[in-house]
Amino acid sequence: MSNFDFEIEMQVRDYECDIQGIVNNAVYQNYLEHCRHKFLSKIGLDFIQLHSEGIDGVVIRAELDYKFPLQPGDNFIVRLKVKKQGRLRVIFDQQIILKGEDKLMVNARITTVLTKNKRPVSPIIFEEKFKSAGIELEEI
Repeated sequence: MSNFDFEIEMQVRDYECDIQGIVNNAVYQNYLEHCRHKFLSKIGLDFIQLHSEGIDGVVIRAELDYKFPLQPGDNFIVRLKVKKQGRLRVIFDQQIILKGEDKLMVNARITTVLTKNKRPVSPIIFEEKFKSAGIELEEI
């Protein structure tokens, strides 16, 4: 997992596949989001608590490069690296890797911002948790 801040192993479920027998393109965003949420939970960020305080993480851009399709039953790893862009954006560089073959299936960059009462705010809450977890944010 060198160069990545977090990873999680998952498996393709039959109902995530389309008529072609491969994972539907929209499902990959669910995999990526699940990884981000597990990561944030692991470092002590509680989305429900934050939301009750009027703070929400919002995806403002999703860039996905589909390299190869996943198929039913495939075991795969979703991993991420956190970065910062400017004073408001938190970037998640993510990959989906076919387990056992170490084959890159999807390469993604997810750009997020924090909002408070639907207005953009500094991600200092996230930055403090990242620092406490020993994660240095690279500025891009």
